[in-house]
Amino acid sequence: MSDDQSSVRVSRVIAASADVIFDLVSRPQVHAVFDGSDMLRGSVDEQMITAVGDTFTIKMHRLGRDYEMINHVVVFEPGYRLVWEPSPGDIDTAGGDPQRIGVPSGYRWGFELRPLSETATDVTEIFECGAETNQWILASDGGTWINGSTTVKDSMTRTLEKLEQLACGT
Repeated sequence: MSDDQSSVRVSRVIAASADVIFDLVSRPQVHAVFDGSDMLRGSVDEQMITAVGDTFTIKMHRLGRDYEMINHVVVFEPGYRLVWEPSPGDIDTAGGDPQRIGVPSGYRWGFELRPLSETATDVTEIFECGAETNQWILASDGGTWINGSTTVKDSMTRTLEKLEQLACGT
């Protein structure tokens, strides 16, 4: 995954094993606990992510609106990489297209883990916006806030801080 104008990567060394961290990011029911955007409200699903092709639905809130996103797992390498493509999971009451429900959006979120030792892991959160129609998401880094208060990069930085607290029990 490349570093260019269509992606954002934020890294942090966390004092926990890659297995511990991967276990956390593979559990959609705890994503809201370490979410740095304050947009995730919980998981509809309780199962753990175990393979490419799995889906998990997350309850979201952005700019005064509750909605759901269905996430399609596109990369699953236990202990190393987990990437998913979100898609609308409900109809936007402000005029959403019911034909788009469940259709991947073309952008991806995920995590890459690089074990440094048995007790330290370099964790990178990745956002790739994909198609040009998704560029509005990264425009937030130019001053429009993704959730009304933070940019994509700031949200990812906070996510890794919270993931570290959860993984380390602090």
